[in-house]
Amino acid sequence: MDDRRLTPIEPQPRQDETFGPQGGAAPLRFDFPGGRDPQSIRRRVEAMEIILERSMTLPGTNYRIGLDTVIGLVPVLGDLITAAMGSYIVWEARNLGLPKWKLWHMMGRIGFDTAVGAVPLVGDAFDLVYRSNTRNLKTILKHLDKHHPQTKVIDQ
Repeated sequence: MDDRRLTPIEPQPRQDETFGPQGGAAPLRFDFPGGRDPQSIRRRVEAMEIILERSMTLPGTNYRIGLDTVIGLVPVLGDLITAAMGSYIVWEARNLGLPKWKLWHMMGRIGFDTAVGAVPLVGDAFDLVYRSNTRNLKTILKHLDKHHPQTKVIDQ
């Protein structure tokens, strides 16, 4: 009798995970781990920052943009949506135990980005330059490196 309950199952790629009949390139994926530990929170925050600030390249240039810039092109509503997405980073910072003054500072960056970004044309140009989510990520990483050094990642 063959007991296969403890045998790992190899994941099979779904049909919609590949492009073209021969497979081609796989779509862009982000890893959002589900744990409450600092390492999982760090990975989620870094992934969200990439999505919002540097997930694609501006055509014809080497300048990275993200959903914050693209969705921000929709007047007012787009900026409110990206503010809500940026607030998720602040929520995770609260879960890490950052001091309230740092949380207020992070929310101030998002509020400033939203207020200026809501202005037609000027706000769209501003979204290309000012990256509130990247600044908030740096605040979180400084906190993690100081209070949870085991989460530090060595870049190569």
